[in-house]
Amino acid sequence: MTVKAADSVAAAYLRLLSERGVQYLFGNAGTDFAPIVEAYAEFANNRMSAPQPVLAAHENLAVSMAHGYAMLSRNIPAVMMHVSVGTANMICGAMNAARENVGMLLTAGRSPITEFGRHGSRDGYIHWAQEMYDQAGMLREIVKWEYELRSAGQLETVVDRALAIAGTEPRGPVYLSLPREVLGEPAAATQSGPARLRPAAPAAPDAEAISVASDLLVGARRPLIVAANAGREPGAFAALADFAERFAIPVTQHKPRYLGLPSSHPMNLGYDPHRFVGDADVVLVLDSDVPWLPVHAQPKSDCKVIQCGFDPLHTQIPIRGFASDLGIAGGCVAILTALTKALDARKADVSARRDWVVKNRAELDAERQMIIEKSAHQMPIHPAWASHCIGAAKDADAIVVNEYTLQLDHCAFEQPDSYFGSSSASGLGWGPGAALGAKLAAPERQVIAVSGDGAYLFSNPVAVHHAAALYKLPVLFIVMNNGMWNAVRRSTLQMYPQGQTGCCNDAPFTRLGHLPAFEQVCAAAGGYGERVEDPADLPAAIERALGVVQNEGRQALLNVICGV
Repeated sequence: MTVKAADSVAAAYLRLLSERGVQYLFGNAGTDFAPIVEAYAEFANNRMSAPQPVLAAHENLAVSMAHGYAMLSRNIPAVMMHVSVGTANMICGAMNAARENVGMLLTAGRSPITEFGRHGSRDGYIHWAQEMYDQAGMLREIVKWEYELRSAGQLETVVDRALAIAGTEPRGPVYLSLPREVLGEPAAATQSGPARLRPAAPAAPDAEAISVASDLLVGARRPLIVAANAGREPGAFAALADFAERFAIPVTQHKPRYLGLPSSHPMNLGYDPHRFVGDADVVLVLDSDVPWLPVHAQPKSDCKVIQCGFDPLHTQIPIRGFASDLGIAGGCVAILTALTKALDARKADVSARRDWVVKNRAELDAERQMIIEKSAHQMPIHPAWASHCIGAAKDADAIVVNEYTLQLDHCAFEQPDSYFGSSSASGLGWGPGAALGAKLAAPERQVIAVSGDGAYLFSNPVAVHHAAALYKLPVLFIVMNNGMWNAVRRSTLQMYPQGQTGCCNDAPFTRLGHLPAFEQVCAAAGGYGERVEDPADLPAAIERALGVVQNEGRQALLNVICGV
């Protein structure tokens, strides 16, 4: 018996997602989507509520867009892919989201289980070869939870459990497979009402641990804060700024993905902990998986290290040996609030610390200025100059999504949720899609995506620019094009400093010769494109591109020819 779409499990699923506050369903469809597609068509005719469908022409793009939307809105989006092959294509994006604690509901259809006899049984030749013994096994290690919907009657429990787990700190993606026959079944009778399964409240920081930490900090001569993702929490940007200023504790942010401090803050000592960590006597680590690189610098043996965060030991990383003399589980805002109260009661004199930070910040500022003056006329264009020009041109509340190449020392950010760096998993191609998702979450704000040429290639550029045009998401894409895999070359030189790679102009697997004209890819989708080679031309080129984005509502791309 054929089930009317509006009465199917697929329709009930979409209605339930909408009731639970899921605004968008990002997807790349296949034959498993038939019940979903039909339900959406029926909903359109009857004006029924469902998440807005967002089509992405590649799975990695769909997950990256969901990631960008979630990191800015902090809502849980849904994503749906085509069975096993779609799941395989989204693993890179899923790992990015998992490492950055971005909650999302990842789903994929399941090849029909039955060969005949049920509504939705196999009717295409791909339904045999695409079935796997364990489809979810591909990403079980990455997600917080996975399940397969097995009957109409369990729909509400399964969806509510998935959303609750995804939204519980530390957040992360969950995975649900949806067999086509189940989606096509008649929906079970349900009682409409609010969810009875909700995300768990995070643990409060332990009072005794806070007392010990405050004792260490109050007696410290050279305390240091190292952060990476502290700004992920709402309110953390302001909380860290207040805490660092009040107690004169300098902050350095190592490979930040969410900025936790204004660039101009007097306690902001930049983005290289290695120049300071060796002199510290207490290090307060705030939500940082890799607070420093041990091969470059380490704290002294008598330095006390306090690791803080929802998961201060980062238990999803198989091996991580950074010292943790004291671990405090909880959100950064709650921990900083508790430490503030404890330190206020101890009334320490911090004037000497403050003087030391002022001196070191002045030295940093002088170094940065010297680099900008030196790089302003270099050809090919120096990334520091490009970063400086972006910083000078962008709006004060602009959102910049950076996949490696923007240099934070030369591009200032003063507001929370204005800068997002690529995942520590480094699944390439994340940035352009994440920028589109961010624009979807904050359509009124200027959005700029900065990526290297290799990362841009990984982003599936044709699919990216198609989505930007399809959903009218005017973003400025800036590709820092040095024609090579510089990370590969740099890693080789670090491992073999006296090797032959340093003498080789064309080391294997590093050069990206004969690259396409990236600006024309954007133009082919109706956007504006320009190639920039002269550093003197860059400021005006950025202004032109931003003008197109702002005044014409079109996407734009600058292909900036850079040096290494």
